[in-house]
This record gives sequence, C-alpha cells and structure tokens, in this order.
Amino acid sequence: MPVLTYVYEDAGTSRYTDHDQLFKELIHTFFAEFLELFFPEVHKYIDFSAIRPLSEEVFTDLLGGESRRADIVIEATLKGEETILIIHVEPQSYYQANFHERMYLYFSLLYNKYRKPILPIAVFTYDKNYNEKNEFSMSFPFFHVLSFQFLTLTLRKLRWRDFIHSNNPVAAALLCKMGFTEAKRVEVKKEFLRMLVRMQLDPARQRLIYGFLKGI
Repeated sequence: MPVLTYVYEDAGTSRYTDHDQLFKELIHTFFAEFLELFFPEVHKYIDFSAIRPLSEEVFTDLLGGESRRADIVIEATLKGEETILIIHVEPQSYYQANFHERMYLYFSLLYNKYRKPILPIAVFTYDKNYNEKNEFSMSFPFFHVLSFQFLTLTLRKLRWRDFIHSNNPVAAALLCKMGFTEAKRVEVKKEFLRMLVRMQLDPARQRLIYGFLKGI
C-alpha cells in the first residue's frame, strides 16, 4: 500500500489542517477507490497488485525558500505491459498563485531522481472556487520551450447529490468538501451517515471515514 507522508509545521505558521492529514490518510487507505471514483480512465490502466510506495520525497521550494514533501508518490505498472510510471498526488488546501509552477518543480525533481514517466495529480480541497491553472508553460516570441500539464480535481465544484448513492468510501468522505450551501448542511450530514451505514466498513476504516464528519 502507498506510504503516507505528513508535513508538520509550527501551529502559528501552518497552513495545514487536521482535514489535510485525514485526506492524506484517506488516499493512502483507498488509493484504488480514489482513482476509480475521480479518474476512471487512469484506474482502468493501473495494475493495483503491483503498486509500490516510494521513499519520502523532501524538496526545497526554490520560490518560497521552504522545504516541502511531495505528499503521495507511488510507483505503478500498467496492466498487461511492462511500463512503470510514478503517480504523484498533491492535495492543496489553500490558494497559491504559483501552485502550477510548484507542480512542475516536483515533476522535474521526481523525474530527475527516477527517470520514469510521471503522472501528476492535484486535488484542491479548499472551500472557495478559484480558476486554477493546470499548466505551466515557457515560451518566447521566437520559440515555445515547454507545456507541462497535470490532472486536477476541484472538490468544491462537484455536486454532492451526484455521489450519495455511491458505495465508494472516498465519495462519502469527501462530501464535506463538495459544493453545498449552508442551508443544505444538515441534509449532507444525514446522507453522509446513510452512506457510512450502508457500506458496512470494518471498524478502522469506518473511523477514518467518520473523521470527515467534522468538515460538514
């Protein structure tokens, strides 16, 4: 199973929350279910019997002068092929204007280390809608140098009602970050609990999913 890596910072300066840590544990526990729910085209090509967690990746953010960890980095194999790729999932809980550039830096550093194809995925979990960039490019009037793109998932832009009949534990957990109004908060909580009861998860996984109730 994939290894989960947390970033710990001083309470006074940290932008990371309890929900961030829960989210990372969720992806760690339900990696296949996460891809199946939100990136089915990726899921159908991955051989989940052959995934392997990679060592903790600590990089220096050259723009901010901070050390950062690539949150989830997994080596995987495509079904029926010998192709090995690296899947990098990066949750982002706050708006950052240069986030697309940071994703490119992570991509470059990971490729420099492993020299394997890399699939980057960004998951935006904050409560406001922004027009996030999913591409970092560099060009001149006389030459286009590069266009780097990554997959994105903006939970706030999803309609929670589209997921309440799902038996996927990730759908239940992330209802709390989907788009709903204050008037619908109680209704969302009720649907969350119905989903949790219906899934009949083992106690450990049920506790993990139940931890997201505080976000509703």
